Amino acid sequence: IKSHDIVFMFTAPYCNSEEDRQGKGPVPHQGFDQDMAHAFVKKHGLAVRAVGIRVANSEEAYNVSVANGAKGVRSPYTSVDQASKKTLVISEIQLFDDTVIRWVSGDFDGPGLPNYEKQNGFEDLNYGLKRVDHCVSNVPDLFKATDYLNKSIGLHEFSEFTAEDVGTVDSGLNSMVMASNNEFVLLPVNEPTFGTKRKSQIQTYLEHNNGAGVQHLALKTDDIFATMREMRKRSHIGGFQFMPQPSEGYYEKVPGRIGENTLTEAQLKELKELGLLADRDDQGVLLQVFTKPLGDRPTIFCEIIQRIGCDKDDDGKEKEQAAGCGGFGKGNFSELFK
Repeated sequence: IKSHDIVFMFTAPYCNSEEDRQGKGPVPHQGFDQDMAHAFVKKHGLAVRAVGIRVANSEEAYNVSVANGAKGVRSPYTSVDQASKKTLVISEIQLFDDTVIRWVSGDFDGPGLPNYEKQNGFEDLNYGLKRVDHCVSNVPDLFKATDYLNKSIGLHEFSEFTAEDVGTVDSGLNSMVMASNNEFVLLPVNEPTFGTKRKSQIQTYLEHNNGAGVQHLALKTDDIFATMREMRKRSHIGGFQFMPQPSEGYYEKVPGRIGENTLTEAQLKELKELGLLADRDDQGVLLQVFTKPLGDRPTIFCEIIQRIGCDKDDDGKEKEQAAGCGGFGKGNFSELFK
């Protein structure tokens, strides 16, 4: 399923074993294995297996990252779409634990992977979600994880938060946002803190997920009010359930926090009605809301965000919005922990 640049692929093991599946036709991804999929679901439940990143050359990305210390999971192979004859080169390295980064490159521009079949009738169903803004992982050891991302694939530190920045007296985390050179691939990483009254929610994730993995996916929209109106309409028929509104008095402080003229009176009213959170950094404003966990474990969830600002050159000309504009909700973490 897709929305603009966002593509989600859902996979489930249907046969009892890889041996049962043999002879039943090709699979779009040669790295898929029934036995491995069963083991993954049994261990993690509903979870992210692969984070796909498009690169100029998947084979080169694999070779360079492995040479710099990444653990290779799937060596490069070429998948050919039988209808268009276009190709996609796919390779995989370990991200954290059982999660992988899937490098993809090539001229294939159809739905999903080569040899997926396009389904008609859903093209007009769109709530305004444009792209994956960032993908957050939870790990037991932050510095070990970020050092791995830095050395193996060359990500650099974009920003960081400590328990003092984003925690409460009951629970907290340490976090570092890692970024690609152009800063449009953002991979924040969290670790739990200890010694508080209650167990860190990051530690809770690690226990229920049985290890490190993707905690949430932030999906970017240009109009969070329109997007959320559509999504809220469908919560009662199986759509996303969202976190409850923040504590009493939160919305009275919003204008002072983000700037008096950032949102109109109508938008401030709708901010409260939709249960959205607002924050800012030294460059722009962030509007955000979180879903409840997507499965039956307190693990993966989604975040819907809009970034405001950071999109003009000094001479006033429009340009592409800077990555991470408005920050990552540092001022809202304590509300979420509550």
